[in-house]
Amino acid sequence: MSITELHKLPNIEKLKIIGELWGDLVVDEDNFPCLSWHENELKLTEENFLAGNVEILDWQQAKKELRLKFE
Repeated sequence: MSITELHKLPNIEKLKIIGELWGDLVVDEDNFPCLSWHENELKLTEENFLAGNVEILDWQQAKKELRLKFE
């Protein structure tokens, strides 16, 4: 399938393809490259969490707040 054909697909089909690709990538996590900027962000988040600077929400509350933010 070409990029042009992918652009023509409905969004739901694109999401299904993304899901399949992601599933294929994470099967072999040891060979998945870790980008340095992403590793830095994870470390920063962990530091902020350990310092008590991160608000913790349960998943249901987080989804509710995100939905309200983007309505």
